[in-house]
Amino acid sequence: MSRMKSVNVGQVIDDGSWTNYQKLLIFGTALTIILDGVDNQLLGNAIPSLMKEWGLQRSAFSTALAASPFGMMIGGIAGGILGDKIGRRTALLLSVISFAVVTLAISFSNGLAMLAALRFLAGLGLGGAMPNAAALASEYVPRRQRPFAVTLTIVCIPLGGALAAQLSALVIPIYGWRMLFILGGVIPIVLALILFKILPESPRYMAGRRERWPELIAMLRKIGHNVPTDATFAEAGIGGKPAAKSSIGDLFKPDFARDTLGLFGSFFFCLLVNYVGILLLVPTLTGAGFSQPAASGALAWWNYGGVAGALVGALIIQRLGSRVAMLGMSALAIVAAFVVSGMELNPQNSGMLLVMFVVLGGLLNAVQTTMYALAANVYPTEIRGTGIGTAVAVGRIGNVLASYVGNYSLDLGGAPAYFSTFGVGMVLVFISLAVVRRHVPGTMGKAEGVKVGAPAGH
Repeated sequence: MSRMKSVNVGQVIDDGSWTNYQKLLIFGTALTIILDGVDNQLLGNAIPSLMKEWGLQRSAFSTALAASPFGMMIGGIAGGILGDKIGRRTALLLSVISFAVVTLAISFSNGLAMLAALRFLAGLGLGGAMPNAAALASEYVPRRQRPFAVTLTIVCIPLGGALAAQLSALVIPIYGWRMLFILGGVIPIVLALILFKILPESPRYMAGRRERWPELIAMLRKIGHNVPTDATFAEAGIGGKPAAKSSIGDLFKPDFARDTLGLFGSFFFCLLVNYVGILLLVPTLTGAGFSQPAASGALAWWNYGGVAGALVGALIIQRLGSRVAMLGMSALAIVAAFVVSGMELNPQNSGMLLVMFVVLGGLLNAVQTTMYALAANVYPTEIRGTGIGTAVAVGRIGNVLASYVGNYSLDLGGAPAYFSTFGVGMVLVFISLAVVRRHVPGTMGKAEGVKVGAPAGH
């Protein structure tokens, strides 16, 4: 880049090169979301041990399981606001430290009330991390690399869940559930302290604050831009025009009402179904005679399927468009769920069951992750943030209800009823997706909404 005095940061980064330094920044950001995914699934893995130690039934943990997503619902909103005020990198790392410290405190829990309160507080941090990580990842990289950066963020949630399951299988049988939460707290704290030294603030955030310009110049030089010391910076994408204010009411204007209702139903039921699996698969399997390590291993395979599903789903939607892709994947998920509901849960012969868990976890996660791309396509720029944020908030209500729905189905009809819940929920997702009119078109050039999606399960 030639020497200049006035620099448009957004344009410089969007049109710039893709350097190893930027890849390092994306990797660092992705690590925080892997840890977010780990922390989000620790309690589900620990419940069989807690049931034994505290002498409680599985259903007694419904409120404790619901507390975290309820906190995430609030934390997601608060975290986004905090990121705008103090910087996305600072808000992200403070969110990581907050959920890590609370997770560490969970290792000292001695009852359900304390456990539920601490999981709620952890949820505040978990919810605050994701929006700031997604924004930070997208703002570090050139426009053409943004799909990679966001996709990498998407797959980190189920990847973290798989790691949580593997860690649980290794730690709980030897050291107990308390050590699981000690590790779940200490590791993120150490990583966050390291990242405070390594990760720079969002370049767009620094561009709007003159006192941060020396840091911004240093960052741009690391990326490879020859920025003079006396450069001044303009915020990207403003164009001298004030941003139009949007409100939730805009989502229900005649042109958008049908799509909004379809999206609300899709997010609500899809997040409910996904978290019925994430939160209660391990206690369901241990109740059927599986050992805790074997049950956690099954959840790990479920999450590995989710990683593959997120990647494959993004590719399919770009080629076929979201209507065909999402309705097709939802239909396959319905079939897979009812197939699993009819299978015997036999710890001695679980090979085919694990294969079906990979398939079902992959399909559910594929639908959930591509839903963010669909929401981005439905709404125009001026109400896109409001539209996506509101749809995710509605989805979080399903997330909160998941533990109650899952435990009710288990009490009502055992494992067959539990797995049938997935099929019924995905029927409702299918209907909701069919209601949406503005699906992403099936051409690479027109599917830009897919490329700039947002992560799932949070």
